[in-house]
Amino acid sequence: MNIYELTVEELYEKIAQKELKPSEVVGALFEDIEKIDDTLGSFLFINKENALKQAKELDELQAQDKMDGALFGVPMGIKDNIITKDVLTTCASRMLEDFHPIYDATVMEKLNGASSVLMGKNNMDEFAMGGSNETSYFKNVRNPWDTDAVPGGSSGGSAAAVAAGLVPYSLGSDTGGSVRQPSAFCGVVGMKPTYGRVSRYGLVAFASSLDQIGPITRNVRDNAKILNIISGTNHRDATSMPNVDQDFLEGIDADLSGKKIAVPEEFLGEGIDQEVTDAVEKAIKTFEEMGATVDRVSFPHIKYVVSAYYLIASSEASSNLARFDGIRYGYRAEGTETLEELYRKTRAEGFGEEVKRRILLGTFVLSAGHYDQYYIRAQKLRSKLEADMLKTFEDYDLVIGPTTTSAAYDIGEKIDDKLRMYKEDILTIPANLTGMPSISIPCGLSEKKRPIGLQIIGNHFEESKVYNAAYKFEEKYNLHEELKEVQKELR
Repeated sequence: MNIYELTVEELYEKIAQKELKPSEVVGALFEDIEKIDDTLGSFLFINKENALKQAKELDELQAQDKMDGALFGVPMGIKDNIITKDVLTTCASRMLEDFHPIYDATVMEKLNGASSVLMGKNNMDEFAMGGSNETSYFKNVRNPWDTDAVPGGSSGGSAAAVAAGLVPYSLGSDTGGSVRQPSAFCGVVGMKPTYGRVSRYGLVAFASSLDQIGPITRNVRDNAKILNIISGTNHRDATSMPNVDQDFLEGIDADLSGKKIAVPEEFLGEGIDQEVTDAVEKAIKTFEEMGATVDRVSFPHIKYVVSAYYLIASSEASSNLARFDGIRYGYRAEGTETLEELYRKTRAEGFGEEVKRRILLGTFVLSAGHYDQYYIRAQKLRSKLEADMLKTFEDYDLVIGPTTTSAAYDIGEKIDDKLRMYKEDILTIPANLTGMPSISIPCGLSEKKRPIGLQIIGNHFEESKVYNAAYKFEEKYNLHEELKEVQKELR
């Protein structure tokens, strides 16, 4: 039995049936991490001592038939901008390289309550700012399918760890596509839930009106299972929506006959690689063969979303990251004589270039004389885009298209061309600006044998429809066997 090939549901079942002990699962995956991750760089911190101790405690409960928790003994990875009590949380930044939080994020409380085991913290772009996992202060992450390629970002470490079989699932955060884009590049499943579906309490903020925590898994059912556990209202989070709890696995295999799907023409237009277009067109035919009606529609405001997103996100980042000043916690510069010098030197030394670039842009946008000209206009565009999407959902159940404009590109290929990098987010940003749920699932392979992702977007709080369509498509097309070969080659 190859433990690294087992899904969340398979691992839970084998532990529940006492075919595997939690300590056997955790121990085997740590052996893989120690063997493989020097190459991939998907983890920033390995929680080995604590995880093995917890696994032994779960062994004892298993022996006593006291296996409480929907993820009893199942290992997990967590993106390093999600707060974990007493476990190093760095946001892949020098600013927080020695930060040990004193509390858990809400999602961690829920996962700990489900008896899942934290293997470690996954690498990421610094403060979640980047699309290739090349802005981490500590090290780059490499794509398990091709170690010359980027894994995507900012949740690249989470996606790479899941794809490589180092953990069966991980959590990431998605501000402009940071769960879905790396999931597409790494051939796994990544969900950005409706804004407010999952509490952001304990997520280190990048852009508060856009950020959302979401699960990354190797199949759709696992993804729905994890979202079941981490979603729900939280009184400590003012943006947590009072939504009714749902079981996203219920009805996941329902027939798609009669479903109406919209494909925005702009999602398959200029700037999309032909091999991506071809893979998505095949996916569209698959949905039609399953009984769905697929029509072409137009979202005329899509062409402005990148500009609007970076104005809004950078403005919020400028405000949120002001707390990192060298006074209360985090990195503090030495050799300063005045308070102003301490602020300036700490932030200059503690933040990386991409983070500083976005802080400067946000500060400029929010300054007197520019606020109305840029920030307010960006928010108006956001409202127009949401109106376009809501009007579409009056007639259609889902919107589909590619997740990314291309398959994964080589490390170093685009990192110095910032405008080109920012434009890469054009397909994922709309779901963040509108707060709608969106999932990425594999739908093809490029000529270089790198995965291509299909994006499925639903209306607010209609994750069940999204999971249903993703699951039915996954039955027709998936990369499960190819991914197992990738995992074997890494070992």
